[in-house]
Amino acid sequence: MTTTTISQLKVNPSAVIAQATDYPVAVENRNRVTAYLIGKQLFEKLTAYLEDRLDSAAVAKADFSKAKDFEKIARDLGI
Repeated sequence: MTTTTISQLKVNPSAVIAQATDYPVAVENRNRVTAYLIGKQLFEKLTAYLEDRLDSAAVAKADFSKAKDFEKIARDLGI
C-alpha cells in the first residue's frame, strides 16, 4: 500500500489524490497511519459493493411466506 505523510498531503494534495485512484493511500502522522485516502472511482465501487451485500442480506432474511401479490399491490397503488 502506498503511504504519504500529512506534510506531503498539504504540499501537493493533487499528487496524493492521483495516487489514490485505484488503491488506497495511507496517510501517516508521526509514523502512525491516521487516515486512508481513496479515489472517487474506488469509493463508488466500494459503495456499490456494500449496497449489493446489504441487499443480498436483506433478501436472505426476508420471509416470503407472508408475501403479497405484487401485481395486486401495483394495481391498488395505480402504478
